Amino acid sequence: MDVYGHVNNARFLTLYEEARVAMFFRGAKAHGLTSFEEGIVIARHEIDYLRPVDYGTELDGESEPPRVRIEMWISELRAGRFTVAYELFDEGLLAGRAKSVCVPYNLAEGFPRRLTEAERDFLKPYLEP
Repeated sequence: MDVYGHVNNARFLTLYEEARVAMFFRGAKAHGLTSFEEGIVIARHEIDYLRPVDYGTELDGESEPPRVRIEMWISELRAGRFTVAYELFDEGLLAGRAKSVCVPYNLAEGFPRRLTEAERDFLKPYLEP
């Protein structure tokens, strides 16, 4: 929380990251794909803050973390990178938009790599028309 009682701007990025990790670790794994776990690095983040997200107050006067919803999709798919787009909603109102350029990466050997056919097949249903 920032000094104004809002969700700190850096926390928005963490919320987007948590959604992305769920998709590429748990979601992909549920489809039998584990190669994303071997490495994805972020080449770029872009965030637009459209409205503040307030912390709520419980009956006992304590702050309550906001409940937000993040929708995400793939806005660009290339051989060696893909872009994840996000929209963050607070109480049904659009509060932020973001994009992350993701690069498949071989962490063990330290170099970027191309998407595999299985990875592309996993991402295609989420590709923006």
